[in-house]
Amino acid sequence: MSNAIRIDGKAKAAELSEEITAETAELLEQHGLQPGLAVVIIGEDPASQVYVRNKGKRAEGCGFYSVQHSLDAGTSQDDVLKLIDELNNDDKIHGILVQLPLPDHLDEQTITQSISPAKDVDGFHFINIGKLTSGNTADAFVPCTPAGCMLMIEDQLGADLSGLNAVVIGRSNIVGKPMAALLLQAHATVTICHSRTRDLAGVVHEADIVIAAVGRPNMVTGSWIKPGAVVIDVGINRSEVEVDGETKSKLTGDVDYDSVSEVAKAVTPVPGGVGPMTITMLMFNTLRAARLSAGLDS
Repeated sequence: MSNAIRIDGKAKAAELSEEITAETAELLEQHGLQPGLAVVIIGEDPASQVYVRNKGKRAEGCGFYSVQHSLDAGTSQDDVLKLIDELNNDDKIHGILVQLPLPDHLDEQTITQSISPAKDVDGFHFINIGKLTSGNTADAFVPCTPAGCMLMIEDQLGADLSGLNAVVIGRSNIVGKPMAALLLQAHATVTICHSRTRDLAGVVHEADIVIAAVGRPNMVTGSWIKPGAVVIDVGINRSEVEVDGETKSKLTGDVDYDSVSEVAKAVTPVPGGVGPMTITMLMFNTLRAARLSAGLDS
C-alpha cells in the first residue's frame, strides 16, 4: 500500500506559472519591459518539436514575447552561430534556447557556448556553470531541471538540508552535476553515483534525498530506499506496452514508483513530476534575465 506523498509537479508548476504571469504583467506596466524568449530548433526531431511547441505556448501564456526559429537539419554551423549572434544583440530577446539534440554535423559545445551568458536561460554556459559551482548564483542561471527539483525538495524538507545525506544517480552536466551543486549550497552531504559506482543500492540506501537521473526504466526499487527518504525521479523512458491487443507508448521514470511509494516519505511520479517544473523554471529564468537586463532586482 502506498504511504508516500505524491509530489505533484503539475500543480506546483501551475502555481509558479501564475506568479510568473503576474510578475510579467507588473514588469510591463511599471517598466515597459516584456520578457522575450527565442527558441532555435534545427531539424525535425519529433520529441524536440513537441518540447519546443510546449515552451512557446507556455511563454505566450506567461505574457512573454516569444519567437521560434526553425532551421533545416542541414543548416551550417556558421549560419546557426550567425543567428545566435543576432539574438545576442537583440534587445527584445532576454533568453535564448537552442533545442538539443542537434544534428550530427553541428558541435553542441561551440553552439551552446556562443549564447551570451546573460541570455543563457538553460544554464549551460561555462560562466553560469562556474558561478553555480562556486556558489555565486546572484546573477547566474541554474539549469531548469535541477532548479525545479530543488524547489520540490524544499517543499518537503525546507531550504536548509543540514545533516541530510543526498545521493544523485547520474553525473550529466545538465542534471547530475548542477543538482549536486544546489544540494551542497543547501548544506546537504552529497554523493554523486554513476555506472562505475560500487554497491549502488547500498549507497542509495543511506540517502535521505535521492535524485535519479540515469535513463534506466524502474532501476531504483523500494529495497534501495531508506524509509522516509524523499525521492525525485528525473528519468523519462519510453517503452512499448500491450493494452487490449494494441501497442501503446508508455512513459516510465528511473524509479519503480509503486515499490518506492511503500517506503519513501515522498516521491515524484512520471509523468507529472519533474517534467512540468522544467518548462516553468525556463520561464522563471527568462523573467529573471529580463529583470537583470534592466538592472532590476532579480
